[in-house]
Amino acid sequence: MRRSDKEISDRAAINDVVRGCRVCHLGLAANNEPYVVPVSFGYDGAAVYFHTARRGKKIDMITANPRACVEFERKIELVTHDDDACAWTFSFESAIGFGAIVEMIGTEDRIHGLNQIMRHYSGRDWEYTGPVLQSTRVWRLDLETLTGKKSEHKA
Repeated sequence: MRRSDKEISDRAAINDVVRGCRVCHLGLAANNEPYVVPVSFGYDGAAVYFHTARRGKKIDMITANPRACVEFERKIELVTHDDDACAWTFSFESAIGFGAIVEMIGTEDRIHGLNQIMRHYSGRDWEYTGPVLQSTRVWRLDLETLTGKKSEHKA
């Protein structure tokens, strides 16, 4: 990281950033074409879980190249300045991770992934019916790296 003064080096603090987010941004690339999409997610400290429909652009991109980037952000605040346009900035906390995506195939694995997602939002596990499991694909992004950054500015 270029600005070490902005780095969040404590893994527990980085995990707090991730767990404090409502959505993450999944970055994919295939055939020299980038693609970034917001997704709902679950996080267990080592992997990010998300789901898709049976077909779609995300699946096409993942199939072509399972390498991915994921971005999380929270505590975003615009900081303005009355006299200097170049002094406008943001306060924020963010985390960026890199890794490879794998599909969760078995029923128990898929339920585990879906419950990781639902725990993030509801704090509990759920039951899933056959139709939901038949129409939903579940994915896990195994994080190889996860770094954090914060920028704190006062108005």
